Amino acid sequence: MATASTPRLAPLRDPLLLIARVVVGVVFMAHGWQKIGQNGLEATTQGFSGMGVPMPEIAAPVVAYAELIGGALLVLGLLTGFAGLVLAIDMVVAALLVHASAGIFVTAGGWELVGALGAAALMLAAVGPGRLALDHLFGSKRGSRRRASARSASTASAGASS
Repeated sequence: MATASTPRLAPLRDPLLLIARVVVGVVFMAHGWQKIGQNGLEATTQGFSGMGVPMPEIAAPVVAYAELIGGALLVLGLLTGFAGLVLAIDMVVAALLVHASAGIFVTAGGWELVGALGAAALMLAAVGPGRLALDHLFGSKRGSRRRASARSASTASAGASS
């Protein structure tokens, strides 16, 4: 079975992760913006209340901004693990509180969309954003410093033991 780590597919890993991050991130951003800018937070709060979401006056803005900002972070590949985890939790809560009782299909109000988005966000949190991301740009500098520091420490201890 071929995986992204096989030599043939390895060159595609980073561009494919970029595409996945951008698509998933844009969908989350659109849903966040819908709650804030299109419907408005007051209508979103009322909608959450009608769906039985606890503390809708707190949940609505938290969810809306988590989706808008979390989606943007995925697109940029910045704080990807954190953003992916927050968005996955958001989708699990949405599935459990609102969609699970309607079955799987989104046409009946089911959990398939929130399940797919949550799984995609969780996958990005687990595998990381790839090299075409701000996380890689900032992380590689920290990683290089750690490696240089470790090399320096091992050289010093080797010199002390001779």
